[in-house]
Amino acid sequence: MNNSVRNTARLLGAGLRALLVLTLVTGVLYPLVVTGIAQGLFPGRANGSEVEAGGRVVGSSLIGQQGYSLDYFQPRPADGLGENSLNTQYKLILSGATNLSADNEKLVRAVRAAKAEAVKENSTAGHRVNPADVPADAVTSSGSGLDPDISPRYADLQVHRVAERNHLPVAQVRRLVGRHTESRTLGFLGEPRVNVLELNIALKGLVAKR
Repeated sequence: MNNSVRNTARLLGAGLRALLVLTLVTGVLYPLVVTGIAQGLFPGRANGSEVEAGGRVVGSSLIGQQGYSLDYFQPRPADGLGENSLNTQYKLILSGATNLSADNEKLVRAVRAAKAEAVKENSTAGHRVNPADVPADAVTSSGSGLDPDISPRYADLQVHRVAERNHLPVAQVRRLVGRHTESRTLGFLGEPRVNVLELNIALKGLVAKR
């Protein structure tokens, strides 16, 4: 065997050993270490920030849900969501934005319709919603369509409707919203927000105690 063949064999052997070591370190050891640390320090977040109610998982605090009845607080619109039409073996929901510009006539009409609907749905016999009080997140979807939070303004807009439909005092429902309002992260990141799933779970518990 000449030197050229021996050198090629050594290089192949070294390359194979490097591949095996890197596969072991980056494909096995590193994921195990990171997973172990995450499970040890942040088990809730590591497992998807699951939310439980009645002894079972009902969703994630990171993913918005649609389909609540008007007895409950409503989330942001989800205009960017769609259904997979290619692989019909599974029911897959696709998230995304509408990608419509702010002056797009279709978007303008949709916002106007959503605003009128928000006024109609949230007005009660003793409380008429002022169209000027309807916040942006009540009529527009988030970039993903899966925003789990709404603004305190949008939650407050719904208080009278929720109170009337569940036969609860308005002040009691407003206090419930206040308890579930989160401030800016670290005091300056993001905006104050209300998690809709967690708020509706608390509302359901409040109604059950009535």
